[in-house]
Amino acid sequence: MGDLGVGFRYLMNGQRWALSHGKTFGLGLLPGLITLVVYAAALVALAFGADDLIAWATPFADGWGSPWLGLFRGFLTAVLFALGLMLAVITFTSATLLVGSPFYDAVSERVDASIDGNVPTSGRSFWYDLWVSTRDSLRILVRAAIWGVLLFALGFIPVVGQTAVPVVGFFVTGFFLTEELASVALARRDVDLRGRLTLLRSRRMLAWGFGVPLALAYVIPFVAVFLMPGAVAGATLLSRDLLGEPTAPTADAVPGTGEAAPAGLAKPPAGAPAEH
Repeated sequence: MGDLGVGFRYLMNGQRWALSHGKTFGLGLLPGLITLVVYAAALVALAFGADDLIAWATPFADGWGSPWLGLFRGFLTAVLFALGLMLAVITFTSATLLVGSPFYDAVSERVDASIDGNVPTSGRSFWYDLWVSTRDSLRILVRAAIWGVLLFALGFIPVVGQTAVPVVGFFVTGFFLTEELASVALARRDVDLRGRLTLLRSRRMLAWGFGVPLALAYVIPFVAVFLMPGAVAGATLLSRDLLGEPTAPTADAVPGTGEAAPAGLAKPPAGAPAEH
């Protein structure tokens, strides 16, 4: 159970790091706002069209009497929207990371520098890294969609479908969220998608401690936008932990990169310039 607390601590430390770097935090809101507008429009369209879609998919229930027809289709409509929300939460992160790739790479690099001064780079071009990131995000989307279809089917089971399935859905979402966010730091270290998944599966409690609270927070409108910069910072700490790298500052930390940083992030020496 200890890894649950460690994962949550990395999430909180990342948020504190972002808030202590006002300029960086402000710039990080723009990619999230752009993505949020697109996703909000898609979810509104789903909300208005879900009833018709469910009616089209269940013609066998047209002759059912009241109240069974309404209850049956109402339940399926709710499950469909919940599935859409789950996929939106998972893919929002990958879409935002793609839109704001240069910025979020810079955030992750600054966190690395604040620990031990070592900033790993992939050595690849920006466009190649963008292609790899897009390809990996699509692979994660396929995995998430498979889980979504499975959970949708399990939603038909009485009681279990209304209790256990939503909980499992948040744990699945949290795991994939952690993978997407950790990919920023791990990809710079040449850890491919298979390697990232292997690392996270070896410490699922750590991934859940970081990702599940984030998934719950992302359900609230606009919250995801404000949490993204800190989530990337926290995921960088988590990535260093997975690879056995130090997560506390060393003597090699770059001065000025972690001013006002929380535990687990470096603080600059007295007199170092602060970012506002």
